[in-house]
Amino acid sequence: MARVLVMIPSGEVYDHDCVRWYNYKDVQRSIDHYHNIGDAFVFDSSLKLMNFDKLGVLPIANPKMEDIDRLREEYDYVFLRGSNYVHNHMKWQNTIEVLKRLKLPVIAYGIGAQAPVKGEMELSEETKTVLHMMADSSASIGVRGAHSAQVLWDIGIRNIRIVGCPTAFRRNDPNLNIQLPPLESVKQVGITCRREVSPAYAQDIKRYLTFHRDLVKECANRWDVVLMAQGEVEEKKIVFGTAEQREEAITALKANKWVSEWYWDDEIEKLHRERLFYSDVVADYESLVQQKDLVLGYRLHGNLMALSNGTPSIYFTYDSRTVEFAETYQIPSYDVFSKKEFQLEDYWDQGLFNKFNRAWAMTYREQKTFLDENGVDNKMVDTRHTPAPWSLGEQTPERKVA
Repeated sequence: MARVLVMIPSGEVYDHDCVRWYNYKDVQRSIDHYHNIGDAFVFDSSLKLMNFDKLGVLPIANPKMEDIDRLREEYDYVFLRGSNYVHNHMKWQNTIEVLKRLKLPVIAYGIGAQAPVKGEMELSEETKTVLHMMADSSASIGVRGAHSAQVLWDIGIRNIRIVGCPTAFRRNDPNLNIQLPPLESVKQVGITCRREVSPAYAQDIKRYLTFHRDLVKECANRWDVVLMAQGEVEEKKIVFGTAEQREEAITALKANKWVSEWYWDDEIEKLHRERLFYSDVVADYESLVQQKDLVLGYRLHGNLMALSNGTPSIYFTYDSRTVEFAETYQIPSYDVFSKKEFQLEDYWDQGLFNKFNRAWAMTYREQKTFLDENGVDNKMVDTRHTPAPWSLGEQTPERKVA
């Protein structure tokens, strides 16, 4: 098995291939620090699909070059955790110098591009150089979807493969096939919440927050719900904090102009006090979604965690990243900024989920192919000679290839 260096990890590894946040039991250590536990979902899921007997971390921030020479001899390749690295403001610190010295293949596993709301994407020369170094060192770069593939193509990179995200395949079930139960049977629902927002990716903050608020309240009035947070400081304090910290968090939310005007009210406060969930352990989210009949909301990886466990999910898209994931996997999705009224019944349609089932199967194959062609020892099943799950009377969609 392989000896793997991780570039830009997210969390500490335990039990070989499980991830939780650093010193997770020391709640007060990181309670004032924002970290998106969704990044740890990706890290955890990647490890679950790879075979390895040694795992290390590639130092980027403060590297000692003599250590880099040693790592070259002790490891086989570098694995870059999938994330949103390709954007106008990415800073790579000492990556170029380290990779030049290391001279090992760099496997970019499901990276993505984030388009700004306004203006064109203008990648720095540093970002272009890093991407070309990775492409030149490997058989292919794995990207999450067509938009990211186009961005890399436009800067001259050709060895690209669309692989989606490892989180989708964390259960490594090549036969995953979501079949919807009657909507009337749905009782337990998870709402993936993203209260934090930026005009850098959300074109209308008021619409983003008011729709989010209304969605949470409508679901809570219809089902037994859990609000699933993923790292905002105030939400962490409500879940983990002392009584004083919880009240400080509520006060801070009420003092936030956007939140107080467009999101927070008495009903939302009650739900946050009584139904909010957060954990620094990836496995806790997996256990939670396995207990739900439906998971829906704004969090990309929270929704994908549900789908990977066979729990139906509806996406709400609001930026290029969420749109790209919905397109790659053909996930039923609603554009938050559309003028169309959202009706869950319109999306609780087996025909829509049949499209997801097919896209999921094809992307599983692409991810397996990506790992194989890059020499990554892995647990994924070779399904290239197994037909995708078609439904009678439906046309075969055009397949995207690398």
